[in-house]
Amino acid sequence: MRILFLGDIVGKPGRDAVVGLLPELREEFAPELVIANAENAAGGRGVTRSIVRALRASGVDVITTGNHVWAKTDELDLLDDEPCVLRPANYPPGSPGRGWGLFRTKKGTLIGVANLIGRALMEPVDDPFRAADAIITQVLEQTPLLFIDFHAETTSEKTAFGWHCAGRASVVVGTHTHVQTADERILPGGTAYITDAGMCGPEDSVIGMNIEAALARFKTQLPHRLQVADSHGTLCGVVVDLDEITGKAQSIQRLRRSEVNLQAAKL
Repeated sequence: MRILFLGDIVGKPGRDAVVGLLPELREEFAPELVIANAENAAGGRGVTRSIVRALRASGVDVITTGNHVWAKTDELDLLDDEPCVLRPANYPPGSPGRGWGLFRTKKGTLIGVANLIGRALMEPVDDPFRAADAIITQVLEQTPLLFIDFHAETTSEKTAFGWHCAGRASVVVGTHTHVQTADERILPGGTAYITDAGMCGPEDSVIGMNIEAALARFKTQLPHRLQVADSHGTLCGVVVDLDEITGKAQSIQRLRRSEVNLQAAKL
């Protein structure tokens, strides 16, 4: 079976890139399940019910998030109302929503999808490694297929987490830093891994944000309001092929598409 994962969706340029490019990607790759991280989809911070509906209508099946999931405080009930929307599982008990779920692909195959968040250089949360152990145990009782979005800051923590899940999860994909890494591989035991899938957002930007404001922050060390850059969108992610009987990964492929390149190809 084939899974298409789309990295952090940033603002309207990211949403437009997903909605505009996903139909052709679905035709090209024929994924059975499409997963996207949308924690930055609403103006660069958080996600709203209307955005969830738009992403679902465009062909996204499951939505993961991260540390900005709480940004839209008036929309937090969507985490309880929408089973397809996940928040990191290692937030403390009592947090709205759910951190993992079981989903059916278009062919009816059962797969677990989990969302976890790192602790290095991030706000304090529960141990993601121990939380992953509990999720893996529960999911593997019902299906050999498990996809994990690990939303974390440092490459070291993401790499360590990949090795922690090696041979137990089908896929571990890193998100949060918005820059696609070139280290995709199959870990021993059949776990597809990449440190960061990249972002779906404005291409001419500083990890999705306005260039001038980001430069001013670095050059002056003074606070400057960061806003999503006004630029054409780029779409980043991975395509993963899995053996649905064993749950082992067979291949992982990086994906990067630009709206500009797509439009030029059509001329």
